[in-house]
Amino acid sequence: MKVIVVGFGIQGKKRAKFAGRDLVAIVDPVIPDANFKSLEQVPLAAYDAALVCTPDTAKPKLLTHLLANRKHVLVEKPLLGEPGCSLEQLKELAERNNTVCYTAYNHRFEPHIVRLKKTLDAGWLGKIYRVKFFYGNGTARDVRNSAWRDTGLGVLPDIGSHLLDWTLMLFGKPSVAPRVWAAHRFENRAFDHYHFTFPGEPAIDYEMTMLSWRNTFRFDLWAENGSVHIDCLCKWGPSLYTERRRVLPSGRPPETVETLPQGDPTWELEYQHFLKLCQDPANNIANDIWIDATLAELGKQTPP
Repeated sequence: MKVIVVGFGIQGKKRAKFAGRDLVAIVDPVIPDANFKSLEQVPLAAYDAALVCTPDTAKPKLLTHLLANRKHVLVEKPLLGEPGCSLEQLKELAERNNTVCYTAYNHRFEPHIVRLKKTLDAGWLGKIYRVKFFYGNGTARDVRNSAWRDTGLGVLPDIGSHLLDWTLMLFGKPSVAPRVWAAHRFENRAFDHYHFTFPGEPAIDYEMTMLSWRNTFRFDLWAENGSVHIDCLCKWGPSLYTERRRVLPSGRPPETVETLPQGDPTWELEYQHFLKLCQDPANNIANDIWIDATLAELGKQTPP
């Protein structure tokens, strides 16, 4: 597989690292070491796939060029529709040309999220009552110093898109509309703290911020027959997974605890997943269509 990286910022450098020997060229209009300044300059015969790591507004045009020329695509999240280029159009183009268009949500490969999915599929938890996600990092100043990142809804599409993708993976589409509870611009021009819910069954609560002085992830799930709790992601490690089985009518529940003191495996696992998709092309744009619509609905509810 011959791969190019389009956009050589923080994410592009990570993608290039894991592409390794597959990487044949870098495309970036401002990086001096880039092989090409624009995607159109790259000879079509020179590559099979592209890893697109550009600002959000540039993605639809780039993907249209790639998919129209039957190039497989891994594109950084979030993938949002733009005027004149809807996600439905990209989905149809990818399917017509039997080409992969895969939006990268590397957190799907987080080991304890994978374990949680297996626990949910096993069914012993019974009815799921309530779920809470909290994701906080300390990137507010980095975002503020970026002309294109400190815009729009800020932390919501940046981190919230990950949480919405997890929701699809773990629980499917909620049956009710989302509700915004809080949106703050404490330090940035765009929102650096956001809180919303799906107040259905299960009730799902999301809080995200760029103002955590220590990077933090916390997941809590309460169900009919027990609960599951995850503290921290492997990249910030160690990551702790706890399962508790409910004792009736009441009492201290027996619990299983696993701690993973390891580095972040998700980037390599996701790249290998993408390579497998290229052998039998499939797309996840349907997920993006729902995430895009949900972000748009939250945007309508958010105070200016």
